[in-house]
Amino acid sequence: MAVIRSMATRWSDADIAAQLNRMGMRTGQGKSWTVHRVGSLRRVRGIHAYRSAEKDGGWLTQYEAAAALGISRHRLVRLINAGLIVAEQVVPGAPYQIRASDLQDQRLLAAVGRKGEPCRLSSKDQLSMFPDT
Repeated sequence: MAVIRSMATRWSDADIAAQLNRMGMRTGQGKSWTVHRVGSLRRVRGIHAYRSAEKDGGWLTQYEAAAALGISRHRLVRLINAGLIVAEQVVPGAPYQIRASDLQDQRLLAAVGRKGEPCRLSSKDQLSMFPDT
């Protein structure tokens, strides 16, 4: 239920149902999630629904963040794993949610600007594997 409460502020009932099913989570009766079941649970528990018209742009999906940076979703995940983008997941396996303001970090923009190179921080203290002899 905490999962749905957290997701409800940022996702539609259809997106919540799809994600819960992808993660293998079931209802209390062992059934798969549907839009109707998510909506019913929200109403019973007093959880407000997501309103797409009110989306303020504070949080971005993986697709939106990748498009904003002009990179692929796979590269975005590599940047998250490298620690250049701070991203949240409601539960492990759920899609990442990224603050729009975090996409303006200079280290991130420098890593995105490096074409054809790995997506990671450059370290001044890193020793070369093949030092010049």
